[in-house]
Amino acid sequence: MFRTAVRNVLAHKARLLMTVLAVMLGVAFVSGTLVFTDTLGNAFRNQSAKNYDKVAVAVTTWAERGDEETPAVDEATLEKIEDLDGVAEATGRVSGFAGVADPDGKLIGNGWSNTGSNYSPGTDGKDAQYTFTEGTGPVKAGQIALDKETANKGEYRVGAPVRVATNGPVKEYTLSGVFTTEDGAVNAGGSLVLFDTEVAQQLYLRPGQFSDVTVTADAGASDQRLLDAVKPLLPENAEAKTGAALADEEAEMTESGLKSLNSMLLAFAAIALFVGVFLIANTFTMLIAQRTKELALMRAVGASRRQVKRAILLEAGVVGLIASVTGFLLGVGLATGLRSAMGMFGGKIPAGPLVVSPTAVASAFAVGVLITVFAAWLPARRAAKIPPVAAMSSVHAVATTKSLVVRNSFGAVITLIGSALIVAGAAQGDENGRWLLGGGAFLALIGVIVLIPLLSRPVIALARPLLRRLFGVSGKLAAQNAVRNPRRTGATASALAIGLTLVTGISVLGVTLGQAIDKMTTDNIRADYMVSMASGDSLDESALAALRKADGVAAATPQRAVWLTAGKGGVSASGVTPGDVEKVFNLKVVSGSLSSLKDGEIAVDRKTAKSHGWKTGDSVPVTFDDEKKETLKVGALYEGNEFLSPVLIPEDVVDPHESVADIREVWLTMDGGQSAANEKAVIDALGDNPAMSVMDRQGIRDMFGGFINTALNIMYALLAMALVIAVLGVVNTLAMSVFERQQEIGMLRAIGLDRRRVKRMIRLEAVVISLFGAVVGVGLGTFLGWAIGKSLSASIPGYALVIPWDRLALFLVLAGLVGVLASLWPARSGAKLNMLTAIKTE
Repeated sequence: MFRTAVRNVLAHKARLLMTVLAVMLGVAFVSGTLVFTDTLGNAFRNQSAKNYDKVAVAVTTWAERGDEETPAVDEATLEKIEDLDGVAEATGRVSGFAGVADPDGKLIGNGWSNTGSNYSPGTDGKDAQYTFTEGTGPVKAGQIALDKETANKGEYRVGAPVRVATNGPVKEYTLSGVFTTEDGAVNAGGSLVLFDTEVAQQLYLRPGQFSDVTVTADAGASDQRLLDAVKPLLPENAEAKTGAALADEEAEMTESGLKSLNSMLLAFAAIALFVGVFLIANTFTMLIAQRTKELALMRAVGASRRQVKRAILLEAGVVGLIASVTGFLLGVGLATGLRSAMGMFGGKIPAGPLVVSPTAVASAFAVGVLITVFAAWLPARRAAKIPPVAAMSSVHAVATTKSLVVRNSFGAVITLIGSALIVAGAAQGDENGRWLLGGGAFLALIGVIVLIPLLSRPVIALARPLLRRLFGVSGKLAAQNAVRNPRRTGATASALAIGLTLVTGISVLGVTLGQAIDKMTTDNIRADYMVSMASGDSLDESALAALRKADGVAAATPQRAVWLTAGKGGVSASGVTPGDVEKVFNLKVVSGSLSSLKDGEIAVDRKTAKSHGWKTGDSVPVTFDDEKKETLKVGALYEGNEFLSPVLIPEDVVDPHESVADIREVWLTMDGGQSAANEKAVIDALGDNPAMSVMDRQGIRDMFGGFINTALNIMYALLAMALVIAVLGVVNTLAMSVFERQQEIGMLRAIGLDRRRVKRMIRLEAVVISLFGAVVGVGLGTFLGWAIGKSLSASIPGYALVIPWDRLALFLVLAGLVGVLASLWPARSGAKLNMLTAIKTE
């Protein structure tokens, strides 16, 4: 039976090609994901080990600039650490944000990973953490050093002036040297600026103090003993660990992050393989139908049902093995390409070999073979049940009325249960509701797939008059052929339906959320510009002062982050400028007046006031972060604004409690509104600072809604694999259907249907099947998109369902185009059949 199975694979290799391609693509997705994440994990683990290779003990404090309460490591403590037995060297570090401008004045890097630190030479005059390729480290106030990537991007050479921004005004420094580093910020596409130690302390902490310390050991000294000796010398709340422990922690964090990426990619691989199951099952069903007499002959000469089924499953196993080998090799190439692509997009992966683990190999082959055998099991089972006599007489075993009734009844029940769970989950809306929704979506999808053969007849029947009117005989025959075998049509359409269900659901949800976020932005903001740090850090007070003096500024208010302990617990507040806050935000007052902010009173959003039992005129005792208490009067209640904290408090009330203001953004309204001149005035007021972002209203809308479009594009790209496999399914079905209908096509040619009309008939059949699958997918996807959005609506202000009709129409057009493209080869093959040879074909 094994020889028979191999012989059959070789005999039908052309007809099995699409199955091999489908499995190959799914296996490539799985193996590529595993190899890629294993390679990344290994590279980052090696980097962590290398970074801490010479570190015996690392000390971390949480001291920050302006925070006088949190202790840091002073120089006296650093000297005590250096004097310990077994310590070769102790190096103090301070760090924070530093951005470098490129030749066009734009920020190099992505903001959050742009870092500044201090150059700390040892007794040999070098800092062991950095290797200089040009020049030397900075040794005086006016000098800096840059990492090699940043220097190249900025086209900077040693001795050149470089504009560097921290969270204050831009300053110009002289480049003293260029170095290479394995620093994680640089590898993430950011930059690293090294300052002289005294300059770095003034910028990021306090003179004479360090936030971190690294200790290297003499040869033979125990890291643990040094750790025990260092700990008693440290200030309160400082944390010390061995370098090995920190390397292990970083490796664990890396693996944790990669697990999420791994799970997401494998989920999309599973979708692609699920779609492939329909293609494989369809292929083997059609192959078995075409080999009915052959299988009957095998039964007649003594083969048992079990042997017939085993032979077909062996064929599937051979196909799966071939597809797994090619898919695995393609997956390794895909992993290599992804690694290179990350470098092209600015993400630097540490050097290291491509890791092909036994798990990746075993998973790829297990997935490929098992999926193929699983998909072929039902066709094999049906083949084994064909009676030899019936098969020898060419009476194909068609589905009985009883089997169709059972199938349709089962599908209807599953669909109704799934739909009910979806509606219940959408109505409930919390985490439990989302679990209900997910389970319902799975059941509904399975139910619709089971019902698709039943749905194909009435749905395609609606298109039959149009096809007949537009395309005559070819259109009539195409519609009849599309529903001649509902099971085959359903299996082919199911693959497209699954892909378009997911794409449509994501589109409806994404567009709806995008519109809600966009509406939230336009409804809540009156400001013309928002100024913030590209790094996400706080703005310096000097930036606020400069903006208030800028030409054309009509109103300016910061959004200062403040934390108050009040009433039933803590509440966040926004420190704002009285009189200006209402000019830059739309604030609907419920009671009282916002002018009370000028009198030192506070404004509270209605929901927060209700939860704390506050009313206009109430006196509220609060405690600030400095643990000082005040009693503040509620001067106004307003409807909540998504861009402000629930409590508004005047700046001058906050000032005595904060040594450094935590200014997250500055919002501006300009005389004359948005204009190129006003924007330039704002930029000039900030000293053309590359680290500060100036956004107009459209930029603000794009910032808050842009991640939706980015997520949509990523989802579309990942689902493309499933849609490609669905297209292969249409090609495969048509090609095998043409082969199966050679005699029929020959007869049609003989009675006058020319080649052009034969091609048109096959093309229209493909378009009808593709559009049928697309209509089912778009309908189910829209329903799921509504349900998911409804479950989230309570947490999204201004939520309203938006149906992206233009995108849905595009999906249908693309589905029709898919049908046309998928039919090119089968239509050409059908039209080229010799009519006399075809008529004689059995």
